[in-house]
Amino acid sequence: MRRPGPLWAAAGTGIQVGAAMVATRYVVDAAGPGSLGFLRYLVGLICLVPALWLRPWQRIAARDLLPIGLLGIGQFAALMVLLNYSLLHIPAARASLLFSTFPLMTMILSALLGRERFTTAKVCGALLTFAGVAIALGGAAMTRQPEQGSVWLGTLSALGAAFCGAACSIFYAPYVGRYSALHVTSFAMFVAVLTLAGIAAAEGFFASWPSFTRGEMAAIAFIGLSSGVGFFLWVYALGNAPPTLVTMFLGLGPVTAALGGTALLGEPLPEAALLGLGCVLAGLWWALKPDRRASQSK
Repeated sequence: MRRPGPLWAAAGTGIQVGAAMVATRYVVDAAGPGSLGFLRYLVGLICLVPALWLRPWQRIAARDLLPIGLLGIGQFAALMVLLNYSLLHIPAARASLLFSTFPLMTMILSALLGRERFTTAKVCGALLTFAGVAIALGGAAMTRQPEQGSVWLGTLSALGAAFCGAACSIFYAPYVGRYSALHVTSFAMFVAVLTLAGIAAAEGFFASWPSFTRGEMAAIAFIGLSSGVGFFLWVYALGNAPPTLVTMFLGLGPVTAALGGTALLGEPLPEAALLGLGCVLAGLWWALKPDRRASQSK
């Protein structure tokens, strides 16, 4: 790919996701998952307001409001609900491993819809990044845990979250090309915030305002700010690069979370995380190799 900007944006999103995981582990007990998601994207949306203020508003056609809004709901509200529901039934490490099939699902869906074609580099790269996440998570992903609920429901929910994210990722490009990443991001996030507000209300968030410590408030502010920037980078990358390549960079998330947990939360440094990082980087390098057949056909 000639333009590296979208891929750097995708890499930044992958790292942001991992950093947000670390901050979320610190504050998750202070609010319900829906309430935390509502605060996360509300702060993120507020952080995008200055950029919208400085840049003239680009009107989105009425026919595109519904699909962009549905993409926002799917990318955040639906994905988050499914992923959080899976955690009620299976261990977090196993849910993360199942969710890391995101790039593989994106590649398959893109090929079936005629958006991309299978190449050896993409297939091997996607498999290597998945292997890197599996190694980084270590045996915790496969170790048998005390029963929490229905293993099948947990597994299907985690895979459903990955499928939801993969499907949404494929359909951003035309809207970013028609408008801009900033305006598509802002409207999609606005609709997602409204949806998450309903989930937060069901959790009783607005009935009694939760009391946060200064550290928890700082963590929520960081999660929100990084999510606003991260979502913008994500939509920009999807609008300017093949979705399969973009989603592969999410493999940096679990590795970043493992290393960040050591640096910020004092968790033991898992040696597997370093090996996993090597596999993820190798997978990305392989996927980004020029397609020889395409070069020869020119």
